[in-house]
Amino acid sequence: MKIAIMQPYLFPYIGYFQLIKSADVFVVYDDVNFIKKGWINRNSILVNGVDFLFKVPLNEISQNKVINQVEVIENSNWKKSLLKTITLAYKNAPFFTKVYPIFENIINQEEKNLSKFIIYSLREICSFLSIETNIIQSSDITKNNELKGQFKIIEICNKLNADSYVNAAGGMALYDKEIFLEHNIALNFIKSRPIVYTQFKNEFVPWLSIIDVMMFNSKEQINDFLNQYDLV
Repeated sequence: MKIAIMQPYLFPYIGYFQLIKSADVFVVYDDVNFIKKGWINRNSILVNGVDFLFKVPLNEISQNKVINQVEVIENSNWKKSLLKTITLAYKNAPFFTKVYPIFENIINQEEKNLSKFIIYSLREICSFLSIETNIIQSSDITKNNELKGQFKIIEICNKLNADSYVNAAGGMALYDKEIFLEHNIALNFIKSRPIVYTQFKNEFVPWLSIIDVMMFNSKEQINDFLNQYDLV
């Protein structure tokens, strides 16, 4: 069985979904420390031809908390504001009418736990894209949480009886193929190929949120993009 493990990211770029699709089980790594100014609660969309950073506001964030201890702010003002920003940015995009309700549903959910909020969003987007990978939380897996780095990843792989682990290319600096092989786990990395599509009449801005990808491309085209990577 092949698994992938990544921290929960808010409406992540398409490479994240390439990783999900490539695995039998995708583990949302939510029992590690929250990282400020990362991609856990923020991402970028196209606004007036340039990338615009948006975020989900959080209560009492701290890098001393694990991700599944962090909560989304309850009031609806930020939700209305974000939905308005998405509407103004993409109302003339070719697939706005089809995909906007997906993001409206996700953003308006009542879940306060950040990890569960993001997991719901990943499942909803995967459902639309017909990605059938099972998505689970690392915090639901009984394991030795004293382990760190790649040894904690190996522990998760063993608990799930995985014989293959796939990670994003950024993990090449963190994980050693030989050490994984010593535990009978094949380790590979997904290296995304350049993905280019029309964004109105603007010069293309790459690697924006999946929101941008879905606004400008059909489900069939996105599924083609999901296979545009090399396994190294």
